[in-house]
Amino acid sequence: MRLSRAALVAAGAAVLAALIAFPLVFTDRFPIHVMIIVFVYAVMGVAWNIMGGYAGMLSFGQAAFFGIGAYTSSFLFVTYRVNPWLGMLAGGGLAALTAAAIGYPCSKLRGHYFAIASIAFAEIVRIHFNNWKLIGAAEGLTIPTERASLAVFQFGSSKAPYYYIILALLLVALGVCWGVSRSRMGYYFRAIKESHELAMVLGVSFVRYRLIAIMLSAFMTAVAGTFYAQYVLYLDPESVLILPISVQVVLVTMLGGAGSVMGPVIGAAILIPVSEITRVKLGAKGTGIDMMIYGALITLISIYQPKGVWGFLSGLGARRAPRPAPAPHAPAPLASAPEEARR
Repeated sequence: MRLSRAALVAAGAAVLAALIAFPLVFTDRFPIHVMIIVFVYAVMGVAWNIMGGYAGMLSFGQAAFFGIGAYTSSFLFVTYRVNPWLGMLAGGGLAALTAAAIGYPCSKLRGHYFAIASIAFAEIVRIHFNNWKLIGAAEGLTIPTERASLAVFQFGSSKAPYYYIILALLLVALGVCWGVSRSRMGYYFRAIKESHELAMVLGVSFVRYRLIAIMLSAFMTAVAGTFYAQYVLYLDPESVLILPISVQVVLVTMLGGAGSVMGPVIGAAILIPVSEITRVKLGAKGTGIDMMIYGALITLISIYQPKGVWGFLSGLGARRAPRPAPAPHAPAPLASAPEEARR
C-alpha cells in the first residue's frame, strides 16, 4: 500500500542515518571513495535535472561548467592563495555568468538543436583550456598540499571529511531541487518543457526562466567541480572537461528518473559503482564494459520504464494502494408513461 508522509520521512531519516554511519562502518578507503564519486555525480545529476528534467533543456555540456568550477577555485588558490571555499563561490558565479552568456542566444533552440549547441560549447571550452598557458594548458594544475584543515579544504590521507562535505552539498542540492519543483518557478519550468507556445499564452517568459534554470544548474555543477578539484588536488582538461562526463551525468539522471527529486541520486547509486568497480577490478581489460552496461540499462529503461527507476518504484506504490470501493448500482430508471400505457 502507499506509504504515509510520516513513513516516508522515517524512511528518509533512516537512509540518512545509514549514510552518516557509512564511513564509520566501512573504514577502507575504496568504499568511501566510491561513495564520494557517487555523491559528486548525484549533485551534478540534480543540477542537470533542474535544467533538463524540469525545464526540458537536453544539455550535453555540463562538463564545461564542472571544469570552470574546478579551474576557477584551483587557479585562484594556486596563484593568489584565495581560500578554496571562496573559490567555490567564485567558480559557481563564473559558471552561472557563462551559462547566461551562452544560454541567451541559445534560449530559443529546442530538442536536439539545443543538445548539439551544448556539445559544441563544451568542446570549445575544452579546446580553449587545453591551450591556455595561464592555467597550465594541457599540463593542468597541481594544487599544493597544505596542512590538513577545513579552512583550506584539505584533509591529508583521510577521506571521511570529504565524504561528509559532499554529502552535505548533495543535501543542499536536493533541498534546492525540491524547493524549485514545488514553487511557481517549477510549474513555469514544466509549462516550458511541455510547450513554449502554451507557456507564452499563459504569460510565462520562457527565455527568462530557461536562463534561470541553466544558470542555477551551472552554479551547482561548478560547486561539484570545485569539490572534485580539492579532492584529487590535480586537474587537466582531459579529466574535467571531456564529453563522457556530460554523458554520464545525463545517463545518471535519465536512469534514475528525470523530473523527480530523488531520481538522479538513485541513478548515481546504480551506475557509478559499476564504473568504479570495473575500473579497479578489471583495469585496462575492463575499458568500455561500464559503458556497455550503461547502454543496456538505458535501453531497457527507455523501452519498459521511460520514467526511470524512481517512476518504476512510484508505480509499484500506486498499484499496491487500496482501490476505493465501487459505488452501489443505481436503481433502474422507471419506464416512461407512454411505454407503460402500451404495455
